[in-house]
Amino acid sequence: MTPSPSIVWFRNDLRLADNPALHAAVARCESLVLLYVHDEESPGSRPLGGATKWWLHHSLISLTQDIEALGGSLTLRRGHGAAVVREVVRETGAGAVFWNRRYGANREVDATLKTELREAGLLCESFAGNLLYEPWTIRTGEDRPFRVFTPFWRACLASEPPRTPLSPPSSLTSVSGLPSEHVSSWDLLPTSPDWSAGLAEMWEPGEQGAANRLSDFVSNVLKNYHRRDEPGPVTTSRLSPHLRFGEISPHTIWHALERTLPSDAEKNKAKFLSEIGWREFSYNILFHFPELASKNFRPEFDRFPWGEPEAGALRAWQKGRTGVPLVDAGMRELWRTGYMHNRVRMVTASFLIKNMLTDWRIGEAWFWDTLVDADEANNPASWQWVAGSGADAAPYFRVFNPVLQAEKFDPQQEYISRWVPEIGTTDYPGEPIVDMKASRDKALEAFSELKASRPTE
Repeated sequence: MTPSPSIVWFRNDLRLADNPALHAAVARCESLVLLYVHDEESPGSRPLGGATKWWLHHSLISLTQDIEALGGSLTLRRGHGAAVVREVVRETGAGAVFWNRRYGANREVDATLKTELREAGLLCESFAGNLLYEPWTIRTGEDRPFRVFTPFWRACLASEPPRTPLSPPSSLTSVSGLPSEHVSSWDLLPTSPDWSAGLAEMWEPGEQGAANRLSDFVSNVLKNYHRRDEPGPVTTSRLSPHLRFGEISPHTIWHALERTLPSDAEKNKAKFLSEIGWREFSYNILFHFPELASKNFRPEFDRFPWGEPEAGALRAWQKGRTGVPLVDAGMRELWRTGYMHNRVRMVTASFLIKNMLTDWRIGEAWFWDTLVDADEANNPASWQWVAGSGADAAPYFRVFNPVLQAEKFDPQQEYISRWVPEIGTTDYPGEPIVDMKASRDKALEAFSELKASRPTE
């Protein structure tokens, strides 16, 4: 008897290699429904920003081509994810549904659907496809979630090593005749104006683009990773958007480094893998605190006197016209490429939060809209780290001085001159939009008052 079809519900795992849900479906039967649902309706779903919409469009085209090259087809639908899956089960008579797990508020949708499908007699399984370590498996000695990165990562490294990546299928057979939308009908690409030229120049969305980026990093960039804080040269992996969309798994990255790294670069390898660890830590926080993008992780910061900046000042920050060269360079890199060097992300965030005394959520929302790697865990966790309101947060008195940061990490102004070519001319603002010393002092005073007013227990 021929088994009923299996549905593979793709989400943030747009790849064929090391995809546990796809692997399980292929092992069960030949007849597959490979489904992607553009879902901005389900509880816990955060609508995508402009840059991630652009990426998703091209990533789905790439995935469609990869699947078709193996003989299958990708079905595209829009709507409430669980409702669409139910609909496709009815249309196809599917007997199994597989997916890779999510870790934010939308996991409740998955849990409810899994229970419902199992009660209806279907096989329904979820898999660990997008993290090295499941959030509930890494806990303190008191069986609590970690709030500090270093002991968290130490516990990860002391646990079982990440599994070996799964091979991609050699062929795919899809159920024929299923109605499918076309990604172009979803209006994911910018129109007037089309601001995406810089994104197209820099990025190659899709699984092959991720593989190319990893290969280049291991072969050419990792040896210079100890210079990762310098924004001028290419010293980082730039794998973050590929990880965000699951075009490559962290297991694949881990084992690629273990397999090919020369022994004289062990420190670089360890440091890079610890940055993968920060992604794991951010998802661990999100799992236990799903409101990470909207609420202070440390509730005492609800009393902090953040506010909304004057509209002109906010626009100056967004467009890279603050009169602070490193800040402006970073914001222009972001606008042009959908990316910003990590060191500069901290500097630009610190300037907005602490020099401009702006609520971190305003900056997080701007990055969510403009970053190609805007991630439901990393983005808010990083903003809360800078703000001091998050887990393992930067000390309240840490205010990144963008002038000193530039002198230390961009001493030849390679980065600044690339993105702010008019610096030193009358076309560039003569003075910063805020007094750097006075604004720093005001921020420190506010943070000190917050600390002093902490309720006694």
